Amino acid sequence: MRTNGTEDQRADGARARTDRSSGYAAAGCERVSVVSVGAITSQGPTAKDLWDGVVHGRVAIREVEHLDMSGFRTAIAGEVQAVPRLSDTIGYPAAASDRAYDFVLSAAEEAMGAVTASGVVDVRESIDPTRWGVVIGTCNAGLLSARSWYVGRREGRAVDPRVLTYVTPQAIAEAVAGVYGLQGPVLSLNTACAAGANALGHAADLIRWGQADAILAGGTDALSDVLVAGFNALESLSPRPAAPYSRNREGLSLGEGSGMVVLMRSDLAARFALPHIAEIAALGLSADGYHPTAPRPDGSGASRAIGAAVDAAAIGTAEVGYVNGHGTGTPKNDAAETLAMRRAFGADADDIAVSSTKSMIGHLLGAAGAVEAIVTARALAEQVVPPTANYGEVDPVCDLDYVPNDSRPMSASVAVSNNFAFGGANATLVLTDGTTTAPAVETAEQVVITGIGALSSAGEGIDAALDAVLHRRSTTVAVGDDRIGRVPFDPARIPAKVRRRMDRPAMLSLVTARAALDDAGIDVPADGGTTIDAERIGTVLGTGIGPMEAMEAFAAPLFDRGPTAASPAVFPNTVYNAATGQVCMNLGTVGPTTTVTTGHTAGGAAIVYAADLLGRGRADAMLAIGVDTLTDTVIDAYRDLGLTGARGYALSEAAVSLVLERSADARRRGAPILARLLGHAIASDGLGVARTDVTGAGVARAIRSALDAAGVAADEVVAVYSAASGVAAADRGEAAALADVFGATPPPIVDPQALLGVPMGVGPAVSVAVAAASWRRWDALGPTVILGDSGGGTHLALVIAPATGETAVSA
Repeated sequence: MRTNGTEDQRADGARARTDRSSGYAAAGCERVSVVSVGAITSQGPTAKDLWDGVVHGRVAIREVEHLDMSGFRTAIAGEVQAVPRLSDTIGYPAAASDRAYDFVLSAAEEAMGAVTASGVVDVRESIDPTRWGVVIGTCNAGLLSARSWYVGRREGRAVDPRVLTYVTPQAIAEAVAGVYGLQGPVLSLNTACAAGANALGHAADLIRWGQADAILAGGTDALSDVLVAGFNALESLSPRPAAPYSRNREGLSLGEGSGMVVLMRSDLAARFALPHIAEIAALGLSADGYHPTAPRPDGSGASRAIGAAVDAAAIGTAEVGYVNGHGTGTPKNDAAETLAMRRAFGADADDIAVSSTKSMIGHLLGAAGAVEAIVTARALAEQVVPPTANYGEVDPVCDLDYVPNDSRPMSASVAVSNNFAFGGANATLVLTDGTTTAPAVETAEQVVITGIGALSSAGEGIDAALDAVLHRRSTTVAVGDDRIGRVPFDPARIPAKVRRRMDRPAMLSLVTARAALDDAGIDVPADGGTTIDAERIGTVLGTGIGPMEAMEAFAAPLFDRGPTAASPAVFPNTVYNAATGQVCMNLGTVGPTTTVTTGHTAGGAAIVYAADLLGRGRADAMLAIGVDTLTDTVIDAYRDLGLTGARGYALSEAAVSLVLERSADARRRGAPILARLLGHAIASDGLGVARTDVTGAGVARAIRSALDAAGVAADEVVAVYSAASGVAAADRGEAAALADVFGATPPPIVDPQALLGVPMGVGPAVSVAVAAASWRRWDALGPTVILGDSGGGTHLALVIAPATGETAVSA
């Protein structure tokens, strides 16, 4: 590491390491700076190549070379031409490959290298690694890794099972963290085509909320035959490079690559004399609640995301000089986005320049928002608006200023980047040049749980799971050498018309979400009459493994019969946020919406994200959902990894939904308060994919940080809900952490997973729900710690407590 700094600068670095103890508000860190960027796209292997290409209107959408494109409507895409084999550095099996990893590692290397090169001191050394985080957005994650294992098995070939550890979105985030030894919050999000923007916005919020000082954030996705076949089946692909907003548009062009940025507290960036490229001022999220793939035609859903971002950034619409549009080139998307901008910007819409980067590099799916935010930041820094390439003829329904074909100068301090996705997930970023008035620091309010819905291997309702835990009754059954727990569920309980395009995760999510709203006394009927405004009810869903049932149902026929076998009905369910979208569509909850994919901590991470949004006034109620389901192939995958059987754990499925509200709001409407959320923390071991520190240092750090946030001393904790699964290394680390934090006599340990099975990403949500349900039966004594372990070195701790006062629920 570099140490060539002045004594004063090194002292600044030492002060930076201790700043975290003084609290976020004291540091004055409402501003978050973009200090470096990295990108690999069809324009070339660097962020400079990206900017040079798009600012000159160069179209890098060409014939694809590494995939057989026969049988598809098009043979072109924004393909990365020279792919660096960087996945070797993270222990990826040599016999396989996954471009999504090579891309993200390349972009991260550029972004992190730029930070080190531009600073006089080594910033990574000066900022405590426990205050460095990683947030990754992706749509397909390690799809190529999953494909190599699945196809190999079908063909009877031996495949290195380690490739399975690289399949999930969280594995990508943990791989990046491992390269740089980053030990702060390490998270992944999967809101399909909005994921990259969501990742950058959430990373900025984590810094604003004091949960990190610097975060390496962005997105990655790679082309595959499965992906192309899906969009081809939807008849969305253009035979020529996409022409967004133009009357002659024929559809979208796919692309691939990665964009990564280093975000930092602006005061620290200034202290280290780092470059100021732009600031991420705000993220706006919303749900369309309309259709699995098509946008709400009037643009109202997307306009709420834009409006939420503008409001959170505390800017006026007249200050916006440029919008990097979603601009896919499909007739419905471009028209709906135009209406969304007119709704959000009003009379100012006609004065705002809009352009689509996708016209030059294609649609990078989960990486699109990150790459386009990099372009937006550069546009602000250079005061140049890049063009919309391939623009031909004006379309009357797309009647804004789309900067056709040639870039132009601008004079503006604010720009916006839009990204909208399958499942109706909308994300908008507001970026500024740093000269605008900073928004006020958001103060978190008390968040409580007012409703629970659950399905587990114990049956329906959280009381079934609670009884199994209380009576030490296993709810899993022997299947060969394994023990498996399945949710008893009859799909026929959902009307045929509703369920016809829903997979099992969506059905379980919908049933538990509706039960949780009923439990909370919140009515969201189809006619629009609500207890709480539906536009103020958000949804955060956590899933560890995602839509594996739908993915196999879509992909298997392709491998047998080719592209013509692709099902346009099944393909929309292959995105991780499909279940989230179905909940919003069927319940009408269209507030801030996202999907977190943090491995076996996902259900807990959903609660944390929902509580953060709610506590800071972004919504009036939030649904926090955890869901994961089993297929025979999923069981085979865990078995191949040696995680089941005598030396592993019982594998199960579950769905849990919680309704969260601010305490004051719940009391105002007389809602029963089941539990209070006091504090939370996420920490990483920073060792890489599927690697856990057996000393338990990361677990202990998460527990201590959560207790600090809650204002609770270790000796006040009355119970700990364990994440122990039966895998010796991980369980050993947790035991060591508990001894470290609580001493030789820790509080009583509750172990739901030993009885209900390990429900993958739903585990922490089950524990929270079981604890809250127990407090319906008797008065509890005090704070309880809930633990979650991603399975790859990311650790979550939640501190919850029973209700107090006149709204408490007791037997």
